[in-house]
Amino acid sequence: MMAKALPSQKLYTRMRLWEFPDRYIIEPTDGSSGSCLAVSRVNGSMTLVDEVLRCMAVRVPKIQTVFGVIGMLKLLEGSYLLVITDCESVGTYLGHPIFKVLSLKVFPCDHSLRNSPEEQKRMESEFSRMLKVAEETHGLYFSYDVNITLSVQRLNDLGHESKLLPLWRQAEPRFLWNNYMLEVFIDSKLDPYMLPVIQGSFSSFQSAIGLDIIDVVLIARRCTRRTGTRMWRRGADSDGYVANFVESEQIIHLNGFTASFVQVRGSMPFLWDQIVDLTYKPKFDILRPEDAPQIAERHFLDLRKKYGNVLAIDLVNTHGGEGRLTEQFATSVQNILSDDVRYLHFDFHRICGHVHFERLSILYEQTEDFLIKNRYYLLNEKGEKVEGQVGIVRTNCVDCLDRTNVTQSMIGRKMLEYQLRRLGVFDAEETISTYPNFDDCFKILWADHGDDISIQYSGTPALKGDFVRFGKRTLQGILKDGWNALTRYYLNNFVDGTKQDSVDLLQGHYIVSVTRDMASIAPKGGIEAIASLPLALAVITMGFIFTMLSLMRVRDDLWQLLFSFFWAGLSIAVATFVRAYGRLFCNRPCLHKPPR
Repeated sequence: MMAKALPSQKLYTRMRLWEFPDRYIIEPTDGSSGSCLAVSRVNGSMTLVDEVLRCMAVRVPKIQTVFGVIGMLKLLEGSYLLVITDCESVGTYLGHPIFKVLSLKVFPCDHSLRNSPEEQKRMESEFSRMLKVAEETHGLYFSYDVNITLSVQRLNDLGHESKLLPLWRQAEPRFLWNNYMLEVFIDSKLDPYMLPVIQGSFSSFQSAIGLDIIDVVLIARRCTRRTGTRMWRRGADSDGYVANFVESEQIIHLNGFTASFVQVRGSMPFLWDQIVDLTYKPKFDILRPEDAPQIAERHFLDLRKKYGNVLAIDLVNTHGGEGRLTEQFATSVQNILSDDVRYLHFDFHRICGHVHFERLSILYEQTEDFLIKNRYYLLNEKGEKVEGQVGIVRTNCVDCLDRTNVTQSMIGRKMLEYQLRRLGVFDAEETISTYPNFDDCFKILWADHGDDISIQYSGTPALKGDFVRFGKRTLQGILKDGWNALTRYYLNNFVDGTKQDSVDLLQGHYIVSVTRDMASIAPKGGIEAIASLPLALAVITMGFIFTMLSLMRVRDDLWQLLFSFFWAGLSIAVATFVRAYGRLFCNRPCLHKPPR
């Protein structure tokens, strides 16, 4: 099992943040004897001090309890300190407490801006507003004692010396949400303040199967390489990193045994996107198709190195716009298919429709051999490795949310039943459904898991969640799906552009530069300057109303017929313009991201 860090490297679990006029001071209050951290409010420079300085000013400094330091972000002139101001315990990972971030706060260190030009102040204000979006980040988790960026298998494969390193040095960079924000702390050697944070999901339950008590944990780790929002992060980049890549690990503890099963999801690994334009489903654009085989090869090579054998399950439709994507996916992987890398297409909507999800059993029959052969990770009562997982199932649909979560929950269920038979808890005929209480807890576990992942990427809970939660489609679930689909449409078109900019700043995918950013966030000109959806809708509505009023008065005054033509024509013209240039009315990212 994972060893705790040495006392000298232990993270501070509770701190007090003092707001002085010229600096912030973070004081450990968890009984540790470490030094306080002083952060300049002028430029964000950090030093260790032995104690909190006594305030000589009449004004009493503000004090706030903080539970962790996320990191520091540098913009044009100012720096910004991010800390956790509230959290809750949500369970344990290998016996160590796991906490969910309930609230985080950004503290500006930007007094140096007072002497900056007005244009620079305006730019800094634009960027700092994007950081306010960061305070609403969903699904952040951390532990003071154990490295939650690694699966149980990878954690136990660490050498003894690696286990004694500070948690941030053990962490898997691609799952470390605050990796970029910790860089300045690394340079200053502030290990006790450097709290690793992941974005994803963590949930668990305990249940009884006969006389056996079983603990089930489900954890998601979101990759930060190509993170972002649904419509603004699709496909892969040139290095093969894909959007919405999430590692899901299902863990059980039973009679001293620990079993772990990992599967992943991620966007189709080639260059493609959807540009929002006010249509409900923007068209798919496949970019540089000639590069697709190389990009897919890089992606699957990375998966092979990290997980072993790969079975890629593609759930996308065969026809329509999705059909072009799945055809490109199949073509891209054609030259790398082998015993180690397999590709399986399963047209989810054609086979299962919108209600017959029990037909996923057809998919399981096609994957069962791979799942059994590649196994799962198992530790016995003494903590000794019995066997390891040597392959991974990679599942995708278009968003890698709704169809993907239904499929992954089915695979997770089958593997858990397989493990319980192996451990002697189930006989050959028993399934999870045999035990209703256990079955209900398992369904809720995976439904919540899917909702968390979906909220982070699309802004709403997962669609088709009623099947995962209740085992069947319900009228309430179908109506809820309709509402969530409309909410996604609104967020994708009018909110997510700014959110994507915020994500790119936090992850270091966009490095702020004074010379470049003068143009980046300059006021829009030309037609973009007047493109306003509320104004357009107001003109269309007004035109419709005046058209009807004019038509009602034509009998008394023929001039009203001319007016009705004018207002109807104006409404049609504006509506046509919105349809043709819908992208101008959408909330798009304003930052251009050069490669780091």
